[in-house]
Amino acid sequence: MSLVFYWHPMSSATPVACALAELDVPHDRVRIDIRNGEQRTPEYLAINPNGKVPCLVVDGTPIFEGLAIHLWLGARFGVAKGLWPAEDTPERLQAMSWCAWAYVTYMAAIHALRLATMDGPLRSADHASVALHDARQLLDILDARLADRPWMLGPAYSLADLVVAQVVGYGTYVGAGVEGHAHVQAWLAQVQARPAMQGEA
Repeated sequence: MSLVFYWHPMSSATPVACALAELDVPHDRVRIDIRNGEQRTPEYLAINPNGKVPCLVVDGTPIFEGLAIHLWLGARFGVAKGLWPAEDTPERLQAMSWCAWAYVTYMAAIHALRLATMDGPLRSADHASVALHDARQLLDILDARLADRPWMLGPAYSLADLVVAQVVGYGTYVGAGVEGHAHVQAWLAQVQARPAMQGEA
């Protein structure tokens, strides 16, 4: 199987880079310089019409959304390595749900917070306050999930932890800290300390 990973350091491609490291999957890497607009060249748009990173090309066919890549990697490589639940199990349904929650529900609050706090026409203290309130309510949900288990799916670490933690970690960067959510804070520190998280920025 041929895998080509298109990425840029310190970007939304980082979680996929960490997943590939965690799974120890052989692949080729192509760095796309998003600061110089390389993601909008005709050559790259022919691979990924979305014009963003990450993108993973599998035997010539691209997958170009981070969540889609994570779910495919989990199903294709994670089950055999004990890092993703088997098909047709309750744990698989939970893994998919929490990964989507992170990328869709929690990311929406984080994106709103980022827009309301960065310099520009959308900067607004009122909107930032609402977005931060929303993020904290969602962290309450995650904290409750982690109150009676060490990892997202139970007693063992999985790619679901990596996916959710990467989004929560990005949230701390834009101002949605996890202080006050003791279970989330301890869990996040454990995920970020894993060897696969080091050097994959």
